[in-house]
Amino acid sequence: MPENKKPVAEEPVMAGNFIHDIIEEEIAEGGRCEGKKVHTRFPPEPNGYLHIGHAKAICIDFGTAEKYKGICNLRMDDTNPTKEDVEYVDAIKEDIHWLGFDWEDRFYYASEYFDDMYNYAVELIKKGLAYVCELTPEQMRENRGDLSTPAKSPYRDRPIEESLDLFERMKNGEFEDGKMTLRAKIDLASGNFNMRDPVIYRINRLKHHRTGDKWCIYPMYDFAHPIEDAMEGITHSLCSLEFEDHRLLYDWVVNNTSVPSKPRQIEFARLGINNTVMSKRKLRTLVEQNYVSGWDDPRMPTLCGLRRRGYTPKSIRNFCDRIGVSKVNSIVEYSFLEHCLREDLNESARRVMAVINPVKLVITNYPEGMTEEFKVENNPNRPEDGERTITFSRECYIEAEDFMEEPIKGYQRLYPGNEVRLKSTYIVRCTGCKKDENNKVVEVYAEYDPATRGGNTPDGRKVRGTIHWVDANNCAEAEVRLYDSLFTVPDPDTGDKNFLDYLSENSLKVINNCKIEKSVENVEAPMSFQFMRLGYFCVDNKDSKPGHLVFNRSVSLKDGFKKK
Repeated sequence: MPENKKPVAEEPVMAGNFIHDIIEEEIAEGGRCEGKKVHTRFPPEPNGYLHIGHAKAICIDFGTAEKYKGICNLRMDDTNPTKEDVEYVDAIKEDIHWLGFDWEDRFYYASEYFDDMYNYAVELIKKGLAYVCELTPEQMRENRGDLSTPAKSPYRDRPIEESLDLFERMKNGEFEDGKMTLRAKIDLASGNFNMRDPVIYRINRLKHHRTGDKWCIYPMYDFAHPIEDAMEGITHSLCSLEFEDHRLLYDWVVNNTSVPSKPRQIEFARLGINNTVMSKRKLRTLVEQNYVSGWDDPRMPTLCGLRRRGYTPKSIRNFCDRIGVSKVNSIVEYSFLEHCLREDLNESARRVMAVINPVKLVITNYPEGMTEEFKVENNPNRPEDGERTITFSRECYIEAEDFMEEPIKGYQRLYPGNEVRLKSTYIVRCTGCKKDENNKVVEVYAEYDPATRGGNTPDGRKVRGTIHWVDANNCAEAEVRLYDSLFTVPDPDTGDKNFLDYLSENSLKVINNCKIEKSVENVEAPMSFQFMRLGYFCVDNKDSKPGHLVFNRSVSLKDGFKKK
């Protein structure tokens, strides 16, 4: 594990937020932002789908604005025409709305400011603070120097008028890609290599998804971003920790151009989480090489994948709030994310009975053709959710694992001679079973005690085992998908590991012909349920349809998170 990262093994306490401490100081009387509305932004690059790491940034950006009754913009950072796609723009919008945040009418593209960025670059040239450089990328690396050796460029003292002319000709498409760049003139000897005359414009003849072929030069992120923030009146530019070393350049651009406002950049630690990868490049590899079914595969850490898995906005926002905001990188256990989901679904999810690996249970002394109805609660935590009616008849389905002909020590379910409670109905005593030619149990036989309706024992005898069941004569069929971690190790993306070497062959198990209460046969996504004794499941939002129910296991009932 990298030295700058510490594992988060126990549930974090709702800690203070250093960003909010800074903001409160700045909006106070005499502060930098006294009398101003707190104004933040979320600026994703539209080159992939958002993942759980982005959720933390979204909650920080939008949540901070909410707390201080400010506003938050949504801006597509589309300064790189090689990677961006409208598909991702639409997906980003959907994910943010799903989490419960809204930017109202403040939706922008970085590309809207291309003209302004060009003009600010010209302003820097005129001030003697930028110059056109003809070093190739390889030559630039060779002349970068080290901590004891300054960088070099033979073009640094190029006359202002010459740089102005060449920069305009770059814009007009007179030079091939890579022939020239525009560099900020700052400090070739700086200990911060980001300040060693960084490139702020490069030639790139690629069609842009919004501006088409209008531009063949594009600004670098470190130049574009502070200008975008300043143009929008952002007061606090909140970004992840890898931009900490870039803050000097951010401030330099803001202070040396005539931008209309002076935003402040504040960095926070990115979210690290085990048992997954969150690099867009690696996630794209999983998709493009068909290791997963798509960006929304329920095994993916993408927000659309988590949504399809059955994660709720509340669970993700709660997770992001509880891990806190820090300046120190850490790794959060995936089990804590599951813990937050389990908490939410335990309160909100309706209970139903489903049998994933069915075997028929025949109640031999129950009258043939008879059906009884039982009232059961939908959610013991929410009396307001009411009750539903289930039916019971001579033949039921139970889980195959709820019967053993020769029980192991401590087994409390069905075996010859043993009694169990069929959830909410009767006590039954197992009398035997029927096997096929392969010695596989195909039917289990039992007798019921009519005096135990409702699961009570009037004579006071103790029955330890309670199992779930489904009426074989009144049920629906479903496909159930059991998801597990995509990787076999908790850290597939550290050191010199190739994450593809650690893909699990057991991350998805598909089970057909599962039996479920008839009451759910017409449910639609995003409905979630607790399948009693089995876990929390949601209706698949892509493949489930009337006549072909598909449920995804969201999370197990057992909580593996180590609480304090």
